[in-house]
Amino acid sequence: MTPKGEESRADSLNDRITGALVGAAVGDALGGPVEGCSPDQIAERHGGRVHGVVGPWNGDAWRTARPIAPYHKGDGHVTDDTLMTHALVRVYARVRDHLDAYAVADHLVPDLITTPRWIPELESQALPLHRIFLAEKWLVARLHYGHVDPREAGVGNIVNCGAAMYMAPVGLVNAANPAGAYAEALDVAGAHQSSYGREAAGVFAAAVAAACTPGATPESVVRTCLELAKDGTRAAIEAVCEVARRHRDFESALAPLRAAVAPYDTVGPDYRSPSLGARRPSRLHSIEELPVALGMLLVADGDYRRAVLGSVNYGRDCDSTATMAGALAGALGSPVPEEWSKTVAEASRLDLWEPARTLSEVAAEVFGRDVRRRRAHEQSFTALGGTACCA
Repeated sequence: MTPKGEESRADSLNDRITGALVGAAVGDALGGPVEGCSPDQIAERHGGRVHGVVGPWNGDAWRTARPIAPYHKGDGHVTDDTLMTHALVRVYARVRDHLDAYAVADHLVPDLITTPRWIPELESQALPLHRIFLAEKWLVARLHYGHVDPREAGVGNIVNCGAAMYMAPVGLVNAANPAGAYAEALDVAGAHQSSYGREAAGVFAAAVAAACTPGATPESVVRTCLELAKDGTRAAIEAVCEVARRHRDFESALAPLRAAVAPYDTVGPDYRSPSLGARRPSRLHSIEELPVALGMLLVADGDYRRAVLGSVNYGRDCDSTATMAGALAGALGSPVPEEWSKTVAEASRLDLWEPARTLSEVAAEVFGRDVRRRRAHEQSFTALGGTACCA
């Protein structure tokens, strides 16, 4: 598989998976260097909006400048969002079936702590554990050292988008089956998150699965999310998407989308100085990244470039927002700009297309198993006197 040009649109499962995974990685890389900043700060730093790959916020001082040192964010480097996504693909490659919280303990955690890999932001080989954020290190502390029941290990962690940001593979393995993706992601994310952080993981996976459905549109993806989402997550998506429908360019949407999600976001207006109530369990609140990604998808009418650039220039946790928007636009079939994907692959020294090839094979195998399991169930149920299924 080679990078796809902008002249074509995805129409096969392999294309959708490639679009989603490459799209997520590229969005991640574009958002990384402006993460944590406001739209005004981004415009001041870059002399306007970001329109592609840019360098580190602090230039050559990236190794020592706080608060993001020693990470080389920018220049096309992916961040921990992509590292975790690719790690989850490797778990699927080992298990070759649906995953649950125990698969996280048995396979994902060992992957993070035993095998050195190239870490673009560190510009060196290192254990993924040494790059991931504290909320992801929680997986190792709770599962590897604490031996906590994987289904409950996410309880007590800060509630954020840490689990949602890498759930695209769950949606892709369950392509065109949003309810299945939602249920599987909730199980997987139970090892990592609780409350609305776990809910966001389920809804994002469902959104990716819905985007893979033939004929899907941004509106149909949002409808699916609203059908499945619960509590504050549903309310936040509804509020943000209602506002997003009034805009056709991300510039005019930046402030209104933030205002729409603010009542549900616990972090507060200063992203780097969270409020005292930030990231605590609640049925009233939501992570910010998923509703905004869906809103940008609507503003862009599913166009990859516009959805990702809107997410990047929104600021705050924009690498994760752009990861989600990129995955959704790519899964819908909007091509990832080739100049971006090539730059990110070369700069990050990663084959962005190999995980897609792997997951396409796994998704086909899992679907075959699902068909056999379903037919066995139908036969058994019919033998019990149930109505026989039509051939």
